[in-house]
This record gives sequence, structure tokens and C-alpha cells, in this order.
Amino acid sequence: MPAHPVPSWTVGDVVVHRIDETPLPPETGPWLLPDATADVVTRHDWLRPDLADPDGVLRLASHSFTFTAGGLRILVDTGIGNGKNRANPAWHDLSTDYLERLTAAGFPPESVDLVVLTHLHTDHVGWNTRQQDGAWVPTFPGARYLVTRVEREFWAGRAMDEPRRQMFRDSVHPVEDAGLLDLLDVPAEGADIAPGVRLLPTPGHTPGHVAVRLTSLGDAALITGDCVHHPVQFAHPGIGSCVDIDPEQSAATRRTLLGSLAGADTLVLGTHFPPPTAGRVAAHGDAYRLIPVPPEQ
Repeated sequence: MPAHPVPSWTVGDVVVHRIDETPLPPETGPWLLPDATADVVTRHDWLRPDLADPDGVLRLASHSFTFTAGGLRILVDTGIGNGKNRANPAWHDLSTDYLERLTAAGFPPESVDLVVLTHLHTDHVGWNTRQQDGAWVPTFPGARYLVTRVEREFWAGRAMDEPRRQMFRDSVHPVEDAGLLDLLDVPAEGADIAPGVRLLPTPGHTPGHVAVRLTSLGDAALITGDCVHHPVQFAHPGIGSCVDIDPEQSAATRRTLLGSLAGADTLVLGTHFPPPTAGRVAAHGDAYRLIPVPPEQ
């Protein structure tokens, strides 16, 4: 068994790797999705045992996805990061083997060409930088970092509390100062960033949030970012996150997205879904459920 096993799924001729950072503690679910109460969760047998525990506590995780498309080595979201000063105890001053896992997947930091940030939240930008000689420097110095213009301009114009300002100081500004951050306009139909890779606007959680759609040889996959945090939202699309900027828009985005995926052969890869992490959307009652697809390794 490799020291750092790397779960992966094949989409046409693209191999998508999950780069594990850390499982999130049990208290994350009640904080993040407060309407996903134990009573709600335990109504759905299909969530157990992998996606929720027998008492209805949601399982959640932090990880990234990486793949090669059009000759570009692409990383989607960068997790929480090591050694960061964070208000959330589950995110504070982590020391994980994330970079070793990334390297074990065949993507050492210096080899990454493109970092796609689905949005600018603390647990999606942390490994943008790492500490070197007392300063925060880009972890992926040969990469372009990509975020939507709407997303960056929203936060630039918003009054932020000190924890969020700290996150921008250590995980966003160093990338901007190095000239590595690109802002992309994403129309309603999406924007192609590489052959077979399209960013789809999925606003609500944040104004400029995107999901990432992959297509190859007739196969398709979708990396959710935070438009869906947990599969319980398949059964209850109206359940939103406590940090959604626009809860009504977030729910509408989720309903539209899940409706478009139900019955399709699209592999859904959840950015916070615990193992098995991936699956297909099926109609179930008056909503949906996840049909899990375990990794191939």
C-alpha cells in the first residue's frame, strides 16, 4: 500500500485525483448546515453509513481535485492550508501531509499549471500559499491562479471581519502581489478554460461561485465546490449553509443544478463530501439522492 494512497476516478481519458487534506470534526455539520438536523438526516437510509453516522451526524471532509486536460496540470481548490491563524479551531494551525499527497498523485507543487478557485472562502484558498522564511509565498509558483471577476470584486467591496482579512493577507494577497491571479468573466452558459474543462456559474453561496465541469470521450463529471456541501442537500435542496451570501439564490442554484444532473451519467465530485466522495444524481421521491461511485484506487 502506498504511503499516500490517492483515490481517483476516470472520466473519458482524464483521471481525476482526490487530494485529501483532513476530515472535518463532527460539530462541522450542525454549524455549517444547521437545518440538516439529526431528525432530517436519519430519515434517509441512503446517507448511512458513509455520509452520516447512525445518530444523524453528517460526515464532511476537506480535499482538492487534480487532473490533466489539454496538456495543463490543473488543481481545483486548495483547502485550508498549514500553519494558518484561523478563528475556526478545526482550521487553525493545521499540520497535514497535503503536499506529500499531491506529490504522490503525480502533481508536485512546481508542476501545477493552473489553480482554479471555485470561490474565495478560507477553506478553499489555504494552500494557495505556504510559509517560507517567515513570509507567505505562492505554493504553486509556475501556475496561474484563476477566480471569477465577480468573486474578487465582491470581496474587494465588502467590509470584512478580521479573520477574513487575515485570510486574504496570507492566502490571496501574496498570489496577487506575485502577479499570478487571473480574473475571469463567466457568462451564464459558462466559460471554457481548457479543452473539456468549463466553469459554470453557480452563485448564491458567494456571488462569483463556480462549479467545474469536465467532459472527455463522451463522459462527464462535475466538481461542486460549495454549491452543494453534503449529499443531504440532494434530498433537501432548500437546506443551505450558514455562510451563504444569498440563501435564496443558493437554493435555486442547487435545485437547477440537481435537476440538470438527475438521470444523467455525470459523475458528481463533492468538494466536502466524505468518502466515497463521488456519485451520480438520481431522482428520489420529490427530490434526489446520490448513487455512490467508489474510487478506482
